[in-house]
Amino acid sequence: MREAIRVATSRGTDPASTPIGAVIVLDGEIIARAHNECDALHDPTAHAEMVAFRRGGASVANGNNPAGEMRGATLYSTLQPCGMCTMASIWAKVGRVVYGAGREDVHRMYFEARHTDTLAFIADAYRDDIGIEGGVLRQDCAALYFGPDDAVGEAEQGNL
Repeated sequence: MREAIRVATSRGTDPASTPIGAVIVLDGEIIARAHNECDALHDPTAHAEMVAFRRGGASVANGNNPAGEMRGATLYSTLQPCGMCTMASIWAKVGRVVYGAGREDVHRMYFEARHTDTLAFIADAYRDDIGIEGGVLRQDCAALYFGPDDAVGEAEQGNL
């Protein structure tokens, strides 16, 4: 998780820029690191986790694994993954998702408006072979983002 925090802050620490870091570890080795690249790539799907899945998949793809499935890998993210990134965890076949700050630790702007707990959805309804662990270095990760009670102007809120 410390590496994910380092990646998240590699381009600054402004909470308005949503400095999320993601790291994928397979067999004790980091196979991918990424931060949010939505603005840089002009791609709303370029969340840190999605970019890490693309890089990690490319690093493990071979003749027996052309899709780059990451079975047995762990995704570390500084913030609880959103719905898109959570579902991508299923398709990437990671075995474990570990995150730092959760929904209750940060401003609501970082999550979908309906407050659906997508991680519970996976654990309860979709896959029973994926481990989910939250709160790892929670305070360090939460410090990267606006807090739950911070006054954040509407213009700064990305999910509106």
